[in-house]
Amino acid sequence: MQYTDNTGLNISPDRPWLAPLAGYSDLCFRLLCKEFGAAVVCSEMVSSKGLYYNGNSTRKLLETTEKEAPAIFQLFGNDVDIMSYAMDYLVKGGYTWFDLNMGCSVRKVFKQGCGSSMMGDLDNSLEVAKAMIRIGGKGKVGFKFRLGVDSEQEVYKELALRLEDAGAGWITLHPRTAAQGFSGTARWAAIKEVVDAVSIPVIASGDLLEPEDGVRCIKETGAASVMFARGAIGNPAIFGEYTTLYKGETLKRPDPLKTMHLIQRHKEIALEYADERTALFKMRTFVPRYVRLFKGSKLLRQQLATCAGLEQIDAVIEEFFARCEAIDLDDTSETISMQNTSE
Repeated sequence: MQYTDNTGLNISPDRPWLAPLAGYSDLCFRLLCKEFGAAVVCSEMVSSKGLYYNGNSTRKLLETTEKEAPAIFQLFGNDVDIMSYAMDYLVKGGYTWFDLNMGCSVRKVFKQGCGSSMMGDLDNSLEVAKAMIRIGGKGKVGFKFRLGVDSEQEVYKELALRLEDAGAGWITLHPRTAAQGFSGTARWAAIKEVVDAVSIPVIASGDLLEPEDGVRCIKETGAASVMFARGAIGNPAIFGEYTTLYKGETLKRPDPLKTMHLIQRHKEIALEYADERTALFKMRTFVPRYVRLFKGSKLLRQQLATCAGLEQIDAVIEEFFARCEAIDLDDTSETISMQNTSE
């Protein structure tokens, strides 16, 4: 379903964003995150070439509903003509908000000259950006990028300034180089540098794994908002939790009742927009991450792997949370690492 979104983005620190997450931020997950506090959601990255060559799998990534507005659809590609075609296709289809991926460091994307590789050729990148803005409209297109290709080629501030001059609506900085991937530590100080250099909104990304990280990042950088990626995969409630902390209110974690509700809603949304087999796969994939802060999560993960239907999953989860009522929730020794999940 396509829609025309007239609600605007209203970018502010108390309105957190869901990052574009390849393999994760499909329509079901975006709707779940909206229900749990995400103000703005982004699609998985969509290949401009896939749209140009009429790929069915590519077009499936564009599934949407008015329930998720405002939603941003992220494109990747480095060819001006093909990107222009893709943008024209989306605008005519009623889509309103767009983003260009200049941050993905995955090898197969980088080797095509796309994603973070585009930071090695700023002139061409700006031509692609200008084409998107010309067709999408000034202020309707954002750009997500890194510090540069490597530590010897950090061009993030120059790129930010040139994108602002071109009419970008906002920019999102993940302060690592492409060579770093997700290793090391995100250099939040670079986000502050960009915030101080441009007048358009700067969204902060990188190492926002817990709601507390988002609040600290806003305080340290002055960013217009935060974009949760790996933190959202492990906890879609992170958006509401972040907002609670940002307002200075007390947060209870982990919360069994909220986690049970979150799991139930994910299943319901998955069944509404996908078949039962797909919903089963999603539950077996996501639930272990959702319960990572509860004692016994390792055993639950093993049990879920053997479930052949949603009824079995419901029974296993019900039993798990019945036991949770009597355990010490401060014991978080059994946790699932989020460090190897790529955004």
